[in-house]
Amino acid sequence: MYEAEYQSKLMSPEAAVRLIPARGSLSMGMAISEPPMLLQALENRIKARDVHHLRLYYSHSAPAAMMTILKYEYLDVIKPHPFFPTIVERELMRRGAQDKRQVLSYMPGNFSAMPRILAEIGLDAFIVMVAPMDKGGFFSCGTNSDYTIPAARAARKLIVEVNPNMPRAFGDCAVHIGQVHAIVESDLPLPELPSRPITETDRAIGRHIVELVPDRATLQIGVGGVPNAVCAALRDHKGLGIHTELLTPAVADLIRSGAVTNKYKNINRYKNVYTLAAGDRALYDFINDNSSMEAYPVDYVNDAYVIGRNDRVVSINAFLEIGLDGEVNSEAVAGKQYSAPGGQLDFVRGAQLSKDGKSILAAYSTAGGGRISRIVARIEGPATDPRSDVQYVVTEYGVANLRGKSTVERAEALIALAHPDFRDELYHRARKLGDL
Repeated sequence: MYEAEYQSKLMSPEAAVRLIPARGSLSMGMAISEPPMLLQALENRIKARDVHHLRLYYSHSAPAAMMTILKYEYLDVIKPHPFFPTIVERELMRRGAQDKRQVLSYMPGNFSAMPRILAEIGLDAFIVMVAPMDKGGFFSCGTNSDYTIPAARAARKLIVEVNPNMPRAFGDCAVHIGQVHAIVESDLPLPELPSRPITETDRAIGRHIVELVPDRATLQIGVGGVPNAVCAALRDHKGLGIHTELLTPAVADLIRSGAVTNKYKNINRYKNVYTLAAGDRALYDFINDNSSMEAYPVDYVNDAYVIGRNDRVVSINAFLEIGLDGEVNSEAVAGKQYSAPGGQLDFVRGAQLSKDGKSILAAYSTAGGGRISRIVARIEGPATDPRSDVQYVVTEYGVANLRGKSTVERAEALIALAHPDFRDELYHRARKLGDL
């Protein structure tokens, strides 16, 4: 039915990227959905000096962008505006600082707000990798709905790179051919992310967390060794549900184990809900044409009031440092932007709106090989999570529930979670600050 329209919009990558203005605003699919052929063609335009000032709004760059348009030598014409910087942006900032240049503009904000912010900014063009068109004329972007799908629908020009390796998911993660201005085709393998090995410290923290998770809980689980350990330890639980920002191989393994049924959710019952997925080929194959897997935009998945509609929501995320008053920094190191809030505060708040819900923030007690305490008198970075929102905090030394505790009680509870080498120092700092 839509084949003639498909053929009329099919073109080479070089022709397709001509729809991107030389001056203006561009966004691209997040992470796995970055379109490598289109990005390569856009880099060729940059080399030909046919791009003059292009503001690039995006989150979580992947190798496709790093190896093409996000090169240091192009930053006179490409103006990165990342919402979630990674190692790519940190290296660009490092080189810029050496040259005393401001090379990128970080966009602070919670993940749930990103679609609305991009709509307010206005995008001249959007580029994204999608699965082949279905009978209804829809292109699914199975790994990504997040800001990807709302921004694709709102942009003035939409260019898609069709790749049969992109899984087709259910939910709300597709664009219709009627919205598409240009189509290119590729069959490159999707990026795969290595899974972090589980350490004994991860297992220790995981054991504390698992004790807080009841049967029939609805889970949001982040990425890393601790979440992997938690997923492995939850396989004997019953009737779990999934409503998570990020879908990882560890979460997929938990679903396969039979511990997840989604039967007791109040919304999206019997469905595993996520907004983005990243992992290995097995994960992408698991998503593909699996009607239990539903991807929705981040302004739905991460909406605190949507999260709170399910009962027994347990949100599990990581932090970089926590002050003795409970204020949490999960995005800056030594006062410099390292990552971003992402959806952490969305789920910290959403879980606590849920009946019998729990927000859990976990980390090793130390960093830098044991030289730095993650529990500090006062945080150096921005407050990712205000102290008024923080509930459970977990390290390998135990669990502290800060809800309903005074600043004195919080300081005492958090010092008990610190590595023993730092407890005396923290006690003295707390006395000086009036926390004890």
